[in-house]
Amino acid sequence: QRTIEEGIADLHAIRALGLRGVMMPGHPAVEDYDSPRYDPFWAAAIELGLPLSFHILTTRGGETRGPRINTFLSIIRGNQDIIGTLIFGGVFERFPQLKVACVEADAGWVPHYLYRMDHAYKRHRNWLAPGTSLSRLPSEYFLEHIYTTFQDDWVAFRSVDQMNWRRLMWANDFPHSDSTWPWSQAMLAEQGRHLTDEQRRGILCGNVAGLYGIDLATLKAAA
Repeated sequence: QRTIEEGIADLHAIRALGLRGVMMPGHPAVEDYDSPRYDPFWAAAIELGLPLSFHILTTRGGETRGPRINTFLSIIRGNQDIIGTLIFGGVFERFPQLKVACVEADAGWVPHYLYRMDHAYKRHRNWLAPGTSLSRLPSEYFLEHIYTTFQDDWVAFRSVDQMNWRRLMWANDFPHSDSTWPWSQAMLAEQGRHLTDEQRRGILCGNVAGLYGIDLATLKAAA
């Protein structure tokens, strides 16, 4: 999207094709995503029922020190920065129906991020942009509006009770090199053995079906 108006037109075109969601660029073309100039875009996404996704590696990150493999540890930072921008910029305050998915950035970090956001807000809320007002703690916006996807992340499975597991969605990322294939079933049995049946069903299929309006019963019948 080169303009916000073009982005809104894209939303309508995507919806007309029958698609269920939209992948967003990590860096917007106009101003940053907390700018009120994007308010018509958020409103259109809600009206059309299109959840928005931000994927790793779609932002231009800074230089990472150390061996090249060290960059793998920092790729989730771009998504975290976008989430913080939306929350601290008051986007979810203005648009309480907006839904955003954080894609392929793991989820085990979420409990600490929730704490860190609230700590920052309680101690440094005067750093918010002039005119920005939050009626809830930052963690509450995250728990309600942010969905996270993850693959081989046993910390996420162990931490489901420290986040909103109804916003947690497992994926196998096939056929990428980071995929859990061909040992997905064994991994899920090991890492998810402590989950309740309700949690397991939600994380493995129910949550994503709810987010994108997929009727699991119809899908199962078709299979």
